Amino acid sequence: MKKTVAIMVVAMLLIALATPLFAQGGKEDGKMTVGIAMPTQSSQRWIQDGNNMKDILESRGYAVDLQYAEDNIDAQVNQLENMIVKGVDCLVIASIDGESLTNVLEKAADADIPVIAYDRLIRNSPHVSYYATFDNYLVGVQQGGYIVDALDLESGAGPFNIEIFAGSPDDNNAYFFFNGAMDQLNPYIDNGQLVVRSGQTEFDRVATLRWDGATAQQRMDNIITANYISGQRVDAVLSPYDGISIGILSALKSAGYGTSSRPLPIVTGQDAELPSVKSILAGEQTHTVFKDTRVLAERAANMVDAVLQGKEAEVNDTTTYDNGVKVVPSYLCEPVSVDITNWEEALIDTGYYTADQLK
Repeated sequence: MKKTVAIMVVAMLLIALATPLFAQGGKEDGKMTVGIAMPTQSSQRWIQDGNNMKDILESRGYAVDLQYAEDNIDAQVNQLENMIVKGVDCLVIASIDGESLTNVLEKAADADIPVIAYDRLIRNSPHVSYYATFDNYLVGVQQGGYIVDALDLESGAGPFNIEIFAGSPDDNNAYFFFNGAMDQLNPYIDNGQLVVRSGQTEFDRVATLRWDGATAQQRMDNIITANYISGQRVDAVLSPYDGISIGILSALKSAGYGTSSRPLPIVTGQDAELPSVKSILAGEQTHTVFKDTRVLAERAANMVDAVLQGKEAEVNDTTTYDNGVKVVPSYLCEPVSVDITNWEEALIDTGYYTADQLK
């Protein structure tokens, strides 16, 4: 009888010890698991973000479930729901639509899974612990300020023709980029040094859904056809993102720009994607804003460490990013303005790209 009881006690102890590992479906070899939801692999930038996050977290001992939803909102929601069911310990989300995740974040909260918003603010939810991003208003300031400097507007030069493009209306960052840039440009639009011949200056008119380059190309085609038919030239284009810039440049080149008699206008950008850096070196795109995704991934990984250890993460902004329910504590990394004069220092010397990648 005593032997039977002893066997039962040992068996119960073994079950008790094993239960935590089996109950937590997100575990891989007992490791804590981080689910990473990225928007798309169609942009080089997001591929780098995902890989950087995965490498850093794995180097810190986490298992990682990295998923891309190819800009399909329902797919991203399904991916997050599956991660929650599997029992991941933390979610890092770069949302496709910042307002579409309220319900799935409720499920994460019910399962005690903390959420970190990555580069795109998640709106209308109290269940966002932290936000890792760049100083998005400063990105816009750098884009608009570049045009001001390149056209020497402070000296009174002009008038010059400019057209305005903005990012996707479902991405909270797009408004910060736009506002930062327009705060630089509006004084010169108001005094007539900058002329928007299309008349399209409001965000709703100039936004580009899903940051799509083909959509931007078609809109630029239409603007040129309707407003630049009598010899007027486009002198500058505010573009918020490299993929949009490439589309704009395609439209401009189709309309005859890019020759010695009709040079391309100033065209800004963002993310220092390889095609755009090569375009800058070729004398086509003029400018981009470099956001070192290695730095951002490191900050997000630090936030993961903090929430899983029950600590407070380092932040440098507690006022800017109100998601409609709460002000989300944030860390804002600093962007770098890049053109033909400093691309090597910013992109090669820092090890972000190799010289061979830009050949």
